[in-house]
Amino acid sequence: MSETTPLLDPALQAGNRRPIAGYEAQHFLWQLEGGVATITLNRPERKNPLTFDSYAELRDLFGRLRHAPDVHVVVLVGAGGNFCSGGDVHEIIGPLVRLKAPELLMFTRMTGDLVKAMRACPQPIVAAVDGVCAGAGAIMAMASDLRVGTARSKTAFLFNRVGLAGCDMGACAMLPRIVGQGRASDLLYTGRSMGGEEGERWGFFNRLSAPETLLDDAQKLARDLAAGPTFANGLTKTMLHQEWTMGIDQAIEAEAQAQALCMLTQDFTRAYEAFVARQKPVFQGD
Repeated sequence: MSETTPLLDPALQAGNRRPIAGYEAQHFLWQLEGGVATITLNRPERKNPLTFDSYAELRDLFGRLRHAPDVHVVVLVGAGGNFCSGGDVHEIIGPLVRLKAPELLMFTRMTGDLVKAMRACPQPIVAAVDGVCAGAGAIMAMASDLRVGTARSKTAFLFNRVGLAGCDMGACAMLPRIVGQGRASDLLYTGRSMGGEEGERWGFFNRLSAPETLLDDAQKLARDLAAGPTFANGLTKTMLHQEWTMGIDQAIEAEAQAQALCMLTQDFTRAYEAFVARQKPVFQGD
């Protein structure tokens, strides 16, 4: 085994490692077990819409996760058979029509900051999508790293239906990279719903589950990821995000540096030692 890791200076640890155990959510449900955090949007009577407060709390929570060593994977799900219906019509849309440009820009930047925080946190995010997944809900699913859907899920980037452009919260940058330019154009220009089976064919959903097993399946996937190399998974997420703007030569060099760092981790050492331990000695005759 490698030498014991030296104790980390408390000042350095305070700046870069802040466990999130004991966190109490105010506007959704939060559970942390075995390195897997589950965020449940919990307004089932309205199909789990977002409010100004829940937007802000989600943004701040994903920002905190950047420094939370006790969280390895995040599952994002909605309660009551629906994922998220987007911004609450009465608590967000109504007030927005009365605001001036500076305040509107403040809001749209806040929603964009949620997506930035989701992409910047090192933990893989698994979205478990059932039923309605619309507007900002579709964006949160898109901003996740993996998506498990159901056949009855209906995903709609419906901004066009309410007089807005489809270029919301990074949709025009991210959605084409997931489903392709033509398919993204279809969804963003029309605002129509994409069914679960269509979403799986198009690559939006990584897999489909039955509604009654959706959360269990998403959490199992999350546990499998959490049992893997945490630091390496974080670098994989970082590279997948950053290499969007790199050329091939830049990407190869960035990955060389990332992989060299991973080779210094205990995960790499343990994996090698486990491999060696599994090998049977080769019989050699006289």
